[in-house]
Amino acid sequence: MRAVMSTQNTSDLIEAYLRQLLQEAAAQEIEIQRAELASRFDVVPSQINYVIKTRFTGAKGFEVESKRGGGGYIRIVKYHYSAQHELIEELENRLPQALTARQAGDSLQLLFDETVITEREGNLLLSALTSSEVSDSIRSRIFRAILERLDRETV
Repeated sequence: MRAVMSTQNTSDLIEAYLRQLLQEAAAQEIEIQRAELASRFDVVPSQINYVIKTRFTGAKGFEVESKRGGGGYIRIVKYHYSAQHELIEELENRLPQALTARQAGDSLQLLFDETVITEREGNLLLSALTSSEVSDSIRSRIFRAILERLDRETV
């Protein structure tokens, strides 16, 4: 579902670096210092916040914990699902009453990445769920119905 980009911006590089650290970590959990990471990429700490806030979301399969202050850190954990049921259940539990098109796209990408849906299914659902004619509350109800149906098929 993701297109391959020929050039990467700084946010892409930061994301790729963090994903590499996660892959190399035994438990796919990392703790980083925001200031150190900003220094490494020669960016302001708010850009690190932006990357983490937009690219390491619950809908994408991550949990982020942040502690501010002198000894502050950012902990990023990649969810591990032993079965598709757990993934679907987690998405259902985190599903907001008003689901934005972006959140729906992120959740569909996660379902594709975890091989719950095929690329074709993902693209069809993406097309339907990101339509500007669908309100966020309707999008949420439709997505919940999709998850419930997927869950019945995977249990």
